[in-house]
Amino acid sequence: MTENTQTPSSPNSELPTQYAPAEVEGKLYERWVERGYFEADENSDKPAYTIVIPPPNVTGSLHLGHAFEHTLIDALTRRKRMQGYETLWQPGMDHAGIATQNVVERELAKEGKSRHDLGREAFVERVWQWKAESGGQISGQMRRLGDGVDWSRERFTMDEGLSQAVQTIFKKLYDDELIYRAERIINWCPRCLTAISDIEVEYQDDDGELVSIRYGEGDASIVVATTRAETMLGDTAVAVHPEDERYKHLVGTEIELPLTGRRIPVVADEHVDPEFGTGAVKVTPAHDPNDFEIGQRHDLPSLAVMDERAVITAHGPFQGLDRLEARSAIVAALRAEGRIVAEKRPYVHSVGHCSRCKTTIEPRLSMQWWVKVGPLAKAAGDAVRDGKVKIHPQEMEKRYFDWVDNLHDWCISRQLWWGHRIPVWYGPNGEVVCVGPDEQPPTGEGWRQDTDVLDTWFSSGLWPFSTLGWPEQTPSLAKFYPNSVLVTGYDILFFWVARMMMFGLYAMDGTPPFHTIALHGMVRDQFGKKMSKSFGNAVNPLDWMNEYGSDAVRFTLANGANPGVDVPIGEDWVKASRNFANKIWNATRFALMNGATIEGELPPVEQQSATDRWILSRLNKTVAQVDAYYEDYQFAKLSDALYHFAWDEVFDWYVELSKTTFFAGGEQAKVSGRVLGEVLDVMLRLLHPVVPFVTETLWTTLTGRESIVIAEWPTDSGFRDEAAEAEIENLQQVVTEVRRFRADQGLQPGQKVPARLDLAGTPLAEHEGAIRQLLRLQPEGEGFSATATLPVAGATVALDLSGTIDVAAERKRLAKDLAAAEKEKAQAEAKLGNEAFLAKAPDNVVDKIKGRLAKAEADIARIQAQLAALPAA
Repeated sequence: MTENTQTPSSPNSELPTQYAPAEVEGKLYERWVERGYFEADENSDKPAYTIVIPPPNVTGSLHLGHAFEHTLIDALTRRKRMQGYETLWQPGMDHAGIATQNVVERELAKEGKSRHDLGREAFVERVWQWKAESGGQISGQMRRLGDGVDWSRERFTMDEGLSQAVQTIFKKLYDDELIYRAERIINWCPRCLTAISDIEVEYQDDDGELVSIRYGEGDASIVVATTRAETMLGDTAVAVHPEDERYKHLVGTEIELPLTGRRIPVVADEHVDPEFGTGAVKVTPAHDPNDFEIGQRHDLPSLAVMDERAVITAHGPFQGLDRLEARSAIVAALRAEGRIVAEKRPYVHSVGHCSRCKTTIEPRLSMQWWVKVGPLAKAAGDAVRDGKVKIHPQEMEKRYFDWVDNLHDWCISRQLWWGHRIPVWYGPNGEVVCVGPDEQPPTGEGWRQDTDVLDTWFSSGLWPFSTLGWPEQTPSLAKFYPNSVLVTGYDILFFWVARMMMFGLYAMDGTPPFHTIALHGMVRDQFGKKMSKSFGNAVNPLDWMNEYGSDAVRFTLANGANPGVDVPIGEDWVKASRNFANKIWNATRFALMNGATIEGELPPVEQQSATDRWILSRLNKTVAQVDAYYEDYQFAKLSDALYHFAWDEVFDWYVELSKTTFFAGGEQAKVSGRVLGEVLDVMLRLLHPVVPFVTETLWTTLTGRESIVIAEWPTDSGFRDEAAEAEIENLQQVVTEVRRFRADQGLQPGQKVPARLDLAGTPLAEHEGAIRQLLRLQPEGEGFSATATLPVAGATVALDLSGTIDVAAERKRLAKDLAAAEKEKAQAEAKLGNEAFLAKAPDNVVDKIKGRLAKAEADIARIQAQLAALPAA
């Protein structure tokens, strides 16, 4: 095992009888921060290990998704710190443009004001005031969870340094002609009054209507279908497929557009699917992205018929109506004219909604700023294809490629006041000037700055390097870029990860922002359902932390974290993790009271008992196993391995087997006390990254050293003792089998039974005292009469159950169980003997039946042995 280099003080064997997380967690965390354990030194000679926090919104509070992600990152960084890396977990928050502006506007509304009453400058000042007073409460909640971030480096996407980075990269992209301004169809939120990106649109199936409308008259008429009848006011063509024989005679002609008095052309376009509906589509270039493309190909005019609040602006009887009001009114008017061919209600179809306010999105033609993503996206894709960046799990690569290989230009302007204002000025004579961070904006009459701000994802896309001081070439940037790994959810692979890849490669001369992208799933409730306040299953993790402790929440989350897979969680599981923390506490307390120590060298192997050698062999195998799981981001497997090693092997077996040694005292007790101290020392260090608080308290008590946070990570010494492992495995078989037999006979766990152990000639002979203690077996005594004999693992255990059971009743119960097991065996054999069934059944079903057969056969053998062991009636 790895030696610890901290100077020890005298170990303290005194621990409270119960573990009370609330009494220790807060104090421990503040001590860690005060001592600077989490601070990263850019001048260190140690190898760097860097992870940036996915920046939570300044408006947000800690939810289970945050707690889950932070637990995984904290486990990684704590382990690397213990391994001797200069470890930086970079904290910070996102300014969350739309969300934050909405929060402050709601506060103003309570005062009977709007942002326009204040004006832009005063409103932005009000937002900063809100941030200072109410924003960032998540930082305190992160401390509660135990996040080992470097608080001295905390950043905010609107702070001075990051704002400079945003302006720098905008200018660079603009000068390289990768940013441009153009009028295009965007996703518009009539509630937030801003453009939003494709990935901020949430699609859901809504009940709507499908209305088929006849355009034109007689043979010169065409029927089109629409779910948004109000947009027909902006139609400038009808499109059909060029090979569609039904409409060839109409291509190039004009037909009447109902209700408007206008005539519009019929155009041929290969975009149209002749097999869908009537094979003809209405074309509204200003209000539909596909129609906009058709309009561009055919040089059609774009008529905007709605304003920013989705109110009809087209002159006529519908002007001033909301889009939904207009929809009903227009359908009624068409019906009155006999233009409606068919109506279907409800018509369930996919509708886009604003991810912030859930308002239905309105496609809208608008002048916006765009990033030309083609070359940036190609570089981002090539970095993964060339192996510069690994995505874990690997099967997630396909999602990534599907996105970056088909990425459309990115709309980066938002019609908000809170955010990074676009650094472009317009002159009185049509001049356009992009201003860099070290340049002065133009002055003089008629000059004005663009009123839009940048998409929040624009600034967070710079996070891996802007937080380190870029565009300045700082020591931190040199030390900690590229980041070692990005830990984030697969759900923001497109929102954030792709942006960081594009910007990192572009700004940092082809060096990607991180070596590995480790993707995790989403937290769901115990039934696999998405957590939501509307579903009534949302959980505040702080409630669970208050009730069960932060370690219990962390261990539950880590124990469910399989790469890229959603994580179900329920309160019962948190209770179980609390019980695990209590088990660690109580067992360590017992060990300390019975001589467990790390003082002195580990005794030579020849002085160790087989039980000692077994646990040290298992300990080293566990160290190797946990290391392998960490390197593969298998948090569930490493947590499970630690749980079973600690609970099953250390506490349930080693400690119990060693009790007779401890109670007897002498040199062997000292040897086992040193071995137990070694096992606890290493086990607590292995557990620490996942459950930091309880392990800190126990480890410092055991060792007398300063802190487990700065202890060395254990390494596999290579010690193995397969013979000792086989010996203890045999012992476990004996104990397990006799315990099962006792339970089957209805004996209470603490009930003592006279027994004769025939262990002669087996390695188990030296364990007789431990076996008797574990099984509550008394010496034979006078009048001993074996009523049951159990041969197991080369040994024989004879029990005298006289007067302890009702033999006739027990024989009747076992006969019933035997009949059930034989029936189960017959059914399984019948299915496995059915060739037709085997030909159709999936492999997993066949394997399940084979498992049932094996279990039934084992049950039959066990029950028959129990019947044979019963005394004669």
